[in-house]
Amino acid sequence: MSPTNRPEPTRAQVRRWRRYLADERAEAAVYRDLARRREGEERAILLELAEAERRHEEHWRELLGHHVGHPKRGAVRTRVLGWLARRFGGVFVLALAQRAEARSGYAGDDDATSAMVADEQIHGEVVRSLATRGRSRMSGMFRAGVFGANDGLVSNLALVLGIGATGVAAQTVLFTGLAGLLAGALSMAAGEYVSVRSQRELLEASIPDPRAQEAIPHLDVDANELALVYRARGMSPDAAEDRAREVLSATEPRRAEDAEPDYEEIGTGVSAALSSFGFFASGALLPVLPWIFGLSGTTAVVAAAVIVGAALLLTGAVVGVLSGAPPLKRALRQLAIGYGAAAVTYLLGLAFGTTVS
Repeated sequence: MSPTNRPEPTRAQVRRWRRYLADERAEAAVYRDLARRREGEERAILLELAEAERRHEEHWRELLGHHVGHPKRGAVRTRVLGWLARRFGGVFVLALAQRAEARSGYAGDDDATSAMVADEQIHGEVVRSLATRGRSRMSGMFRAGVFGANDGLVSNLALVLGIGATGVAAQTVLFTGLAGLLAGALSMAAGEYVSVRSQRELLEASIPDPRAQEAIPHLDVDANELALVYRARGMSPDAAEDRAREVLSATEPRRAEDAEPDYEEIGTGVSAALSSFGFFASGALLPVLPWIFGLSGTTAVVAAAVIVGAALLLTGAVVGVLSGAPPLKRALRQLAIGYGAAAVTYLLGLAFGTTVS
């Protein structure tokens, strides 16, 4: 149906179309802002996404006709996303953009074309793929950081609540919490260092021996066993023979260091240890804050629970956003786990101690 023959839209349609128009304009701006902070292929992809959003914008402009009115502002979440994109960029913003694409309401709206519905689904996958690169780069440090912070929050909250519930002096609770902070942070750092170093050493054991590379020019071309190396790595016999002939015919053998993988996702033992120490210590400090500021008894217990609860909700939501999962669900799960562990030790403290004064 041509624009001239199209029936006059209802007020509800005009409101909905104008909202779609504003959101498409805002989302295109987000992708352009993200593109300014990147270069190469990622920049080109983000600009293509912005162009696709502009095409969607034109669809709603055409439907609105003279009802288009003054430009409206996009949804609050889209405006917040744009603010973050202009100032930070990074995987966190891409993860938020991924969730924004997944929330598109076009699938249930007859005024949106089937191509637009498909576009939004594909856009979500494109943004997911871009975000995956960032997730891979940060996964080692992120794992250590999140694990360390949450371990510090939960373990030290459980410790101070359990000790505090026995009715001991506030100073005893404070020193117990600080001791738990230091002991836990050092333990986490040591454990993370050993874990990461062991993982890297295990993977490095699979790197080709440089001496084997140096031996390639001296192999007996008519009766060499180089093909067996490639077969042992999983190649078929024919593919292994072809690869062996290719390597042997090269004027300069490939250097061993060229084949070494980069274990960026794992990180280094030192960086993992430092991040674990820092994040555990920062998490473990929060439950002790009420006693540091002179609170005691039930007031300190409630204050510690509230502070740690807010931190657990925040870290759970961040994990949810970065992993592409619902942030509220992850936040509540984190809160339930932390409070559950703290409640057990608090009840034990009440059972074996006196009362909280």
